[in-house]
Amino acid sequence: QVQLVESGGGLVQPGGSLRLSCAASGRIFMINRMGWYRQTPGKQRELVALLISGGSTSYPDSVRGRFTISRDNAKNTVYLQMNSLKPEDTAVYYCNIRGLGDYWGQGTQVTVSS
Repeated sequence: QVQLVESGGGLVQPGGSLRLSCAASGRIFMINRMGWYRQTPGKQRELVALLISGGSTSYPDSVRGRFTISRDNAKNTVYLQMNSLKPEDTAVYYCNIRGLGDYWGQGTQVTVSS
């Protein structure tokens, strides 16, 4: 059974950086996309970074230039590097991997506050 385990969240001051990790246990076949989403209370889950097969990435305007998604195939891990963090980036962040199945992590809290 595949599980995604996220880590790296926490409290950071505005302008700071965090790197989130999402480690997959078990084999996921025919991966076609990896993504990071975030959610705040009362709002829909929002896609903040997408990595599709072939290596293309995309980001919404709200994070473009500040967030970077990457993967390490040898470690079965996907990362989200977040720089120049703002208070409005505060949310629970989830990783998602889609292949033959659709897998989600448990979420990790990111709080940006002085």
